Amino acid sequence: MTTPPEDPFAKLQWVIASLREHCPWTAELTHEALTPYLAEESQEVIEEIDAGVLGDPLRRELGDLLLQIVLHAQIASERGDFDFGGVAEAITAKLIRRSPHVFTSEGELSPTQASLEEIDAAWQRIKQQEKSEEAAGEQGRS
Repeated sequence: MTTPPEDPFAKLQWVIASLREHCPWTAELTHEALTPYLAEESQEVIEEIDAGVLGDPLRRELGDLLLQIVLHAQIASERGDFDFGGVAEAITAKLIRRSPHVFTSEGELSPTQASLEEIDAAWQRIKQQEKSEEAAGEQGRS
C-alpha cells in the first residue's frame, strides 16, 4: 500500500494517477470523452455563482471543475504532451505577462498605480500581441 502525499495538490494528482492506473472506467477516459463533463462542471460553477451560493457548495463545484483540469493534465502527461505543472506554469506566465502593473517582465513583484481602464487596455493589447505571435508561429510551421 502506498501512502498519499500530504500536499493537497500533490495528493489530488496522486489520486487521479492512481485511478487512471487502477480503475478501468477512469483508465478509459480521453480528452474527448471528458468534454461533456468539463462543460457540465463549468456550468454548475456558474449556476452556484448566479444563485449567490458562494460558500461550501461553490467550493465543492470548484473541486469538481478542478478534477476535470487535473484529469485532462494527467491524460496529457500519459501521452507525453504536458503535465499539471506545465499547465500551472503556462497560466502563471500568462498572468505575469498580462499584468505589467503588478509584475516586471522577469516576474518580479513591482506594483504600480493603474486605472481599471489602463489595466484592461494593457490586458487586451498583450492578449492580441500573443495571438498575433501564435498565428505567426503557426504559419512558420506550415
